[in-house]
Amino acid sequence: MDSNLFTLFAVPLAQVQHPAAPELNDRLRAYILNLEAQGSRHQNPSPAMAIPEHLFESRFDFFASTEPCVLQLKEFCFAWLKKTIGQLSNLTPSELNALAVSSHTWFHVSRSGAYFAMHNHPMASWSGVYCVAPGDAGRADNGALSFLNPLGAANMFVDRGNARLQLPFSSKNFLLRQQAGELVLFPSYLFHQVMPYIGSSERITVAFNCWFPG
Repeated sequence: MDSNLFTLFAVPLAQVQHPAAPELNDRLRAYILNLEAQGSRHQNPSPAMAIPEHLFESRFDFFASTEPCVLQLKEFCFAWLKKTIGQLSNLTPSELNALAVSSHTWFHVSRSGAYFAMHNHPMASWSGVYCVAPGDAGRADNGALSFLNPLGAANMFVDRGNARLQLPFSSKNFLLRQQAGELVLFPSYLFHQVMPYIGSSERITVAFNCWFPG
């Protein structure tokens, strides 16, 4: 007789690959690097965290742009966000379609030596990161997203009985090195960081926080 084994206090994380990523990312990369070259006009004027050297963080209104490639990305990201919410909740299709998305959206351009410290987004319900350009490969954790295991007491005692538990029951953090065109969606409460990036080409991502008023 088998035990009733089920997942408790699970954290959802969705990964989606854009079907036309190469063409879209070429246009996004050119547009983003042009904005970066304009400097303070498009740079975040009051970042909530210290911005390390070799990292450019934009203002938080990227999806307000009418540039076709940005509009295409916005539609892709928000459509999959709603699909993900639909998979996880009991909202009807009409209720999902009626969701009004409010968001902050920005891009990061990381060059060799850049990183971003551990944080979460307490004033939103869902967050996402889309990879425009992953940069150079290097080590497995090079420029990777690292998600902190939210079960803080899970590793208070580690021995041979629990050290090798696999996801979703592992007490370890989760490391994800995104590929070009990959979107990852996760609850905004989940602490995460960007590991140090070393490479000769740019690592470019577009990130967003979303909430649904009303």
